[in-house]
Amino acid sequence: MEEQEPLSKPNTTRWTILKYDGSGLTEREDEIAAEFPLTIRLDGVEFATIVCSPSELRELVIGFLASEGVIREAGQVKSLVIDEDTGFAYAELAHKHESGIDRYAKRVIGSCCGKSRQFYFHNDMLTARTIMTRTVIEPEQCLRLMQELQDSSAEFRSTGGVHNAGIGTAGGGLLAVRTDIGRHNALDKLFGYCLLRRLRTRDKVIAFSGRLSSEVVLKTAKIGCGILLSKSAPTDLALRLAEDLGITCVGFIRGGEMNVYTHPERIAIDSEAAN
Repeated sequence: MEEQEPLSKPNTTRWTILKYDGSGLTEREDEIAAEFPLTIRLDGVEFATIVCSPSELRELVIGFLASEGVIREAGQVKSLVIDEDTGFAYAELAHKHESGIDRYAKRVIGSCCGKSRQFYFHNDMLTARTIMTRTVIEPEQCLRLMQELQDSSAEFRSTGGVHNAGIGTAGGGLLAVRTDIGRHNALDKLFGYCLLRRLRTRDKVIAFSGRLSSEVVLKTAKIGCGILLSKSAPTDLALRLAEDLGITCVGFIRGGEMNVYTHPERIAIDSEAAN
């Protein structure tokens, strides 16, 4: 794939506001999360428009195309040119994409290897894979990874308007953290990061700042990780999908506590300490 210099648009902007502090209004500058529409043209045809944070756009496009089932590896993209000024990404595949674009927006009614999978989009059926990893993680490491994710995001601390996703190891720290106004975009950026670096994901862990929705579980399955950590709550569909897909979901990781919802066999508890 042809290389391109990374874009330099910031994830935040400055905005003049009036702040009420209980006694009156004062003028001040506030930091606001940037929102950037990026339209992907695939082999000359408009494919999708993503509303995102304007960073790591190369990773975002690669991860999005992989998540949609258009590609399986970064090398299938022959060239990728991103025009920051116009908000267009021009992707050319090594082999022309033959499937109709309309199938990427159609739901499939009917089950596929599990009751909850009737909710998949067509491309989800093709790309979301069951995770068979034997990787285990200690509870304290879950807490450490979530703390590291929280500490890594200056944009969240300054704006409160972004999501963070990180990928790390069960025995070490986070390898990469990606930030975006869209939770799915943050995960697609991680996916692109892994594909561009040919990173093995089966033994890795995803740490996520937001709610564990069905979409987040599906993205995790597509990336290929079997352990998903979050400081927030899950939805019931997300947990049904996680059961089907072999993903360990751990939520409400905060204050030294956490809830293990699915596949607890990957949480390593010292039996003597537990007794």
